[in-house]
Amino acid sequence: MREYAALYRRDLLHRNSTAERLDRVFRLHVDPLPLGRLPMALVRPSHMRAWVKDRSQTLAPSTLAVAWSNLTSMFNAAVIDRVIGVSPCAGVKLPGVPRHSHYIPTAEQVHTLAAALPQRYSAIAYLAAGCGLRGAEITGLELEAVDFRQREIDVSQQLVCVTGVEPYLGPPKTRGSARTVEMPAVAIAALAHHIEQYPPSEAEIWDRTDPSQQRHHSRKARLLFVTIGGRPIHRATWAQLWAPAARRARIPHGVGLHCLRHYFATLLKRRGVASNATSRRLA
Repeated sequence: MREYAALYRRDLLHRNSTAERLDRVFRLHVDPLPLGRLPMALVRPSHMRAWVKDRSQTLAPSTLAVAWSNLTSMFNAAVIDRVIGVSPCAGVKLPGVPRHSHYIPTAEQVHTLAAALPQRYSAIAYLAAGCGLRGAEITGLELEAVDFRQREIDVSQQLVCVTGVEPYLGPPKTRGSARTVEMPAVAIAALAHHIEQYPPSEAEIWDRTDPSQQRHHSRKARLLFVTIGGRPIHRATWAQLWAPAARRARIPHGVGLHCLRHYFATLLKRRGVASNATSRRLA
């Protein structure tokens, strides 16, 4: 089974970050287990029920659901490939995923976050909370994408961080994620102050924003947010920066920058923005 899983993952058309997550699921939760050593034709629903029971002891229901979806997709592909006649996942049930609301910080917490972050990163909090940008969209933001006169930001790329590879510029998360967002006054002021204090300088980075190109290229980019050494901000670096600031703002452990997008969504709702328009702004 693990051999077929490797072939299945190799042929998928995934972004590198998605492929990395998929590989992690199989490496940790399938390949080293007896299930991974079974011949494909001998895998039965009873094996899958045993796998679910075993993994449910260590994985949160939501995480288990993601791993399960990866497994079912692989077995469905095996049926199409005529490796097996029927998927052993059919009829197997998972533990229920508890319903919970997203954590939404207050305006005071957003300001506390901005103040608690190192000064060169404080504007990130306002871009996330005031514009609804993802973390990778912010760390991949170039000076040329900001139009202060029109009070807009052109979101056309993101910084992609994959284990074992230098961070590079890639396309937005989805086609709908390529968008133009408005900047509120607080974001404009924070970003203008940031640029004044930390003028962007050109740094070499790989550009893989065009998936149709067979060969990607390296170019100079004026990223707005970089490390003290002038390098792109890796997600591991950001996690170290976020944790103490989140504690200062009394944001629960495990809640990341994404909570500021939820804050942005609540702002739109209070302004009477229709739900479909909100979804487009958070694409």
